[in-house]
Amino acid sequence: MIVAVGMSGGVDSTVTAWLLQRQGHEVIGLTMQIWDGSVALPDEGRSGCYGPGEAQDIAAAHAAAGKLGIRHVTVPLAEAYNRCVLDPFRADYRAGRTPNPCVVCNQRMKFGLLLDEARRQGIAFDCFATGHYARVECDPAIGRYRLLRGVDATKDQSYFLSRLTQEQLRQVLFPLGGMRKEEVVRLAREAGFGEVADREESQDFIESASYAPLFDASDNCPGPIIDTTGRELGQHRGIVHYTVGQRQGIGLATGARLYVKELRPETNTVVMGTREEVFQNGCRAEDVNWISGAPPAAGAFCRALLRYHHPGVEARLTPLLDGAWQVSFAEPQFAVAPGQAAVFYTGDEVLGGGWIGRSQAES
Repeated sequence: MIVAVGMSGGVDSTVTAWLLQRQGHEVIGLTMQIWDGSVALPDEGRSGCYGPGEAQDIAAAHAAAGKLGIRHVTVPLAEAYNRCVLDPFRADYRAGRTPNPCVVCNQRMKFGLLLDEARRQGIAFDCFATGHYARVECDPAIGRYRLLRGVDATKDQSYFLSRLTQEQLRQVLFPLGGMRKEEVVRLAREAGFGEVADREESQDFIESASYAPLFDASDNCPGPIIDTTGRELGQHRGIVHYTVGQRQGIGLATGARLYVKELRPETNTVVMGTREEVFQNGCRAEDVNWISGAPPAAGAFCRALLRYHHPGVEARLTPLLDGAWQVSFAEPQFAVAPGQAAVFYTGDEVLGGGWIGRSQAES
């Protein structure tokens, strides 16, 4: 079988390619080229999925492929990345939402356009593999694919894959899903990839402190900061610089511990509240992708993750007339940010995921 492996130059994708090669598969390395220098991000000498460090990541992936003796292809996708990931990211922040570009990138780019463009270039392969810590199983009873958490709970990345479809899962392999990170690093050293094992792990997207270059001067539009009673507390420097739950960097000296409760783009207003006021009992989930292709029964219970590394909360799912879902939490949750991905689990299985809309308190 011919397997294309998404290679980043890091230890996870390198070990993935090595494992598949040892299993007797013909392996081809694919690396996305998405950085075009159009955003003035500083080169901090670190690897990351977007930024000026991309060149060293591509070189590392090419070197690893060379050591494995496999073909390596860099696929240019900068224009598509700008259109599919960066432009929606900017639009979300301008609309007072807190986006998760990694979820979008996995759905649209890594498991979508990367494969389409590779095949358009004449690269033939049967399956696509990545170094994600997640698992895919086929349920023969119903002929459907199930997306499951990775065995290593500290590295599980199933949250970022919640918008994958049956068609995408059908051609995917996650060789590291049943392994722990320390085992992957050990295998890398044993296979002669000690330099890869020693590389600092790449960062997903851009650290929040570096978002500013993605926006222009028109986004730095000052407006009022108010509390929940409507009393003005000060002025903000543009709503793109704030997110629900934020406490640091607000620039207020009120003597109270206040957090961003809500962003109102229609009036260019930031609303602050006490910690207790930033808890919510539920939220809307919009544009939900159900992994099986069919939604659960109305009133189904699940465990909802409201952001990556969120411990999850027991919740009830209720369909709404407009196609969205009401997610009712068993206990109030802090900083439920519109625009973030809400991902629903039952046990280790990912049921699906959607985008958090307006919180219950704002409805």
